[in-house]
Parts: sequence; structure tokens; C-alpha cells
Amino acid sequence: MKNRHECDVRKINKAAVKEARARMLGDRPLRRAAGSFRLLGDPTRIKLLHALSQRELCVCDLANLLSMSQSAISHQLAMLRGANLVKFRKEGKIAHYALKDRHILGIIKAGVKHANE
Repeated sequence: MKNRHECDVRKINKAAVKEARARMLGDRPLRRAAGSFRLLGDPTRIKLLHALSQRELCVCDLANLLSMSQSAISHQLAMLRGANLVKFRKEGKIAHYALKDRHILGIIKAGVKHANE
């Protein structure tokens, strides 16, 4: 039985495939994007990124904002730092975090818009 989402005929449009292949992104940037999307699959990390899009915050402020332990927040922030999505600076014993760049906010907003459609 055929899947209704498949073509009814097996004829390849070589020109269309060639054009699509020429426009495809490389494997490396796609793998990196997929890694970022995996990180965004966690609601806590999205909340952290959204909070940091508003302003720089320290770990204790983020823990209070999200009603989580500082240890749990630090663990999530370490993952985001590893993916180069957030940056931090130390001021004495206080670690302040901020978005590395504003691009991630656009991705979050697009995801929320898509989910609400």
C-alpha cells in the first residue's frame, strides 16, 4: 500500500534536484544549528535565554526568577555557554550572564509565533 504522502510516479526532476543541491547548506553549519535546536528543546533553557534577552542577570537572580536552585541554573547555563549562546563575566564572586548575540532571540520568537499559529 502506497503512502499518500509519496509521489505516485517515480520520475526524478534532475534540474530541480541539481538546483536544490546547489542551494543546500553544508553539513557542518546544519549540524551546529541542530545542536542549538536540541538545546532549545528544553523549556528551562528557553526561559533563561528569554530572561537574558531582557538584561544581564547573575545566577542568583536567574534562580530566583525561575524558582530553581542556583546549582540547576548553573548547570543549564554551562550548557548554553558550551554552545556559545551566552557569555558571562565575573565580578568578585558573582557570575553575570548575558546573551552572546541577539540572533537567538529571533529564533525563540519565531518558534513561539509558529507554536501559536
